Amino acid sequence: MKESLKEYNEYLDKVIKSKKVDNKEDLLEEILIQIKFFQHERLVHLIVTFMTALATILFLFFSVLLESIGMTLLFIITFCLFVPYIFHYYYLENGVQALYKKYFQIKEK
Repeated sequence: MKESLKEYNEYLDKVIKSKKVDNKEDLLEEILIQIKFFQHERLVHLIVTFMTALATILFLFFSVLLESIGMTLLFIITFCLFVPYIFHYYYLENGVQALYKKYFQIKEK
């Protein structure tokens, strides 16, 4: 999904730089459809990131409370998952925000 978002943003950059937009209404409709797809992906990743954060906090709490090596290992594993999820969600969020800006740039042309 990350690559797809990057490619679509690059495609829209080329369209904006060309200063000539054929079928503006069709292009705007296509952008809105793509935004909906990426918003759905963003929502799914937000839920996964939130649940991973919750599990990480709970495993940290129980590893301290129970002084269990197993809980500490689970904390380390979920923390190692949580960090990449944060970066991926950050990328999705910024990519969708860029699509919004490009949509309005094309709309104003």
